[in-house]
Amino acid sequence: MFDARLRPLIDPPLDRLGRHLARAGLGADAVTLGGLALGLGAAALIATGHPDWALLPLLLSRLADGLDGAVARATRRSDFGGYLDITSDFLFYAAIPLGFVWLDPGANGAAGAFLLASFYFNGATFLGFAVLAEKARMRTDARGVKSLYFTGGLLEGAETIGFFVLICLLPGWFVPLAWVFGALCFLTAGARLLLARKVFPATSTRDVP
Repeated sequence: MFDARLRPLIDPPLDRLGRHLARAGLGADAVTLGGLALGLGAAALIATGHPDWALLPLLLSRLADGLDGAVARATRRSDFGGYLDITSDFLFYAAIPLGFVWLDPGANGAAGAFLLASFYFNGATFLGFAVLAEKARMRTDARGVKSLYFTGGLLEGAETIGFFVLICLLPGWFVPLAWVFGALCFLTAGARLLLARKVFPATSTRDVP
């Protein structure tokens, strides 16, 4: 919901820093993998009972997620780089809730499973829409220059990071917050399905025998 509004504010400083990193010889894929390592480290800290300590690597991970694209724009963008970026993002988004489930499976298991299911469904609608948008040659840079077509929604990256920060600060509230956020993810995914039904033709593109 807020990603498109935040892009004009965060892209200029990210691009400046990305150019510096590129001149220093750091590649975009290395930044992506470094960010993923930080995110998985944050999940491990949560799982071992230190969600407050997880805040710094979590936020640094998301900084790296913005910087990898900036480095790529300063050097050379690649299809594999975009693929690596989105798959790393999805792994990170799954790892943080999983960390809370591992922290206390009895208390957090049901809410964590519901949240992960909502992420799975939301991610499927997001990637499926991107595939159809590429097929239809749709383009947008409202959320920055991306390798995939990024659709908007009630919950996007900024809201998810805000949610992760909140549950790290208030781990005792993970269960009710996870139920609420998961329900909003299902709502976002449902709205995207309705949008896809409106934007893309309902007739099959396959040959009819």
